[in-house]
Amino acid sequence: MLIQSRNLEAIAVEILSAAGSSDDESQIVAKNLVRANLAGHDSHGIGMLPRYIACVKTGELIPNQHANVVIDDGPIVSIEGGAGYGQVIGQEAMDVGIERARALGVCTLTIRHSFHLGRIGAWGERCAEAGLVSIHHVNAVGHVGNAAPYRGSDARFTTNPYCCTIPGARKSEPLVLDMATTVMAHGKVRVARNKGEQLPEGVLLDGRGQPTTDPDALFSEPPGALRPVGTYKGYGLALVNELLAGILSGGGTCRPETHHENDTILNNMFSVILDPNRFAGSEFFQSELNLTVKHVTSSPPMNPAEPVLIPGDPERENTSKREIEGIPIDENSWGLVVNTAKSVGLTSNQISNLAQLVT
Repeated sequence: MLIQSRNLEAIAVEILSAAGSSDDESQIVAKNLVRANLAGHDSHGIGMLPRYIACVKTGELIPNQHANVVIDDGPIVSIEGGAGYGQVIGQEAMDVGIERARALGVCTLTIRHSFHLGRIGAWGERCAEAGLVSIHHVNAVGHVGNAAPYRGSDARFTTNPYCCTIPGARKSEPLVLDMATTVMAHGKVRVARNKGEQLPEGVLLDGRGQPTTDPDALFSEPPGALRPVGTYKGYGLALVNELLAGILSGGGTCRPETHHENDTILNNMFSVILDPNRFAGSEFFQSELNLTVKHVTSSPPMNPAEPVLIPGDPERENTSKREIEGIPIDENSWGLVVNTAKSVGLTSNQISNLAQLVT
């Protein structure tokens, strides 16, 4: 089925409001989730709402929290998230970092104890809109890990995303490298499971440490584990993210001692935000950026129908397409959203009127 982005956003706003969020918070979280759907990252879209609302009910996610600056020392800023919605904590934290980077040329910023920060590319894009380069390292605590180290057979940490954005790589559009350090993000396995699809080979280990293509293995007992992208290279980056985000933020690393009973998702992030014009100058920066992107993307494609892209291009293409055609959502995922809406008091008629489904 297909749902227009404005309708999906309206549904999310109503669910979030009914679960206790303020009008502003509901709008911020809903917009962030739907933008992830538009970009083609359904793993970080409205399908996260059932998990979010379940955690609100158990007290693991606390509505209406704000970014609390706990260290403010020139270019060094540390923020406590208070288990609030990551979409709010992340946005407020980036705005602090952007202001500081504009003033000083660079800001090193950490976030600790934020609930799920959502699609990390959104924070890089926010910095890029301000004309700033940004680098983000993320880890998660509070729940059992879901990613195995290289040569390991069980989970020792999470998918630990890495993001780097560079403004102006495509005229007014940025380069946005936003990636899990596993072959596939956890949420994409959830989406495949809801669709009844098998995974490609090389993505997942089952609870016995054996390769499998069954997405159910990640959610079974004992749980399976995602494999690192690029074998030892992805593992190395995942470990760097774990250490930088977990330790520098003060939020901790993914170990049994930091596991919460209700399996919550608390993210920590270490970000570097900088003004590229303070280094080699704005003219050189933009000229070299344009020339390099042109040089790389002018490579003759192996398949004429698949030209060379830069990171961020696929998301822009998906957004253009889905803004017109609507956002696809499978029946199982939609059913979970509907059940979540009903659990906070919305009626079937309200949901149907908001959705205006196109099947």
